[in-house]
Amino acid sequence: MSEPLVHLTERSLWEAARATGTYEMSTRGRTLQEEGFIHCSLRHQVPSVARFVYAEYDGPDELVLLVIDPERLTAPLRYEAAKPGDEEFPHVYGPIPVSAVVDVEVWDGGAAARA
Repeated sequence: MSEPLVHLTERSLWEAARATGTYEMSTRGRTLQEEGFIHCSLRHQVPSVARFVYAEYDGPDELVLLVIDPERLTAPLRYEAAKPGDEEFPHVYGPIPVSAVVDVEVWDGGAAARA
């Protein structure tokens, strides 16, 4: 398996995806259909993404990291930067099959990375 991708999300959204067979949320509050792709990260990028996207999160669900095997994706995967010269992030241009998610980890706010 090549380096896994990760996607930070709310547990209820992951549970809904398990029921349908595909995950289709792009980022917090935006669907794949609205955004055109699903935002993912490499593991070292997650703390900055979490601060940017979920800094003010106080929802009822715990946050989880979906660990995705890129070799199991059925949609195109592209590494792109928001602006030229910025850091590149993986984007999945279609639904993520539930079978591509090889692990689900409770997001601890990055405490493990700080330890």
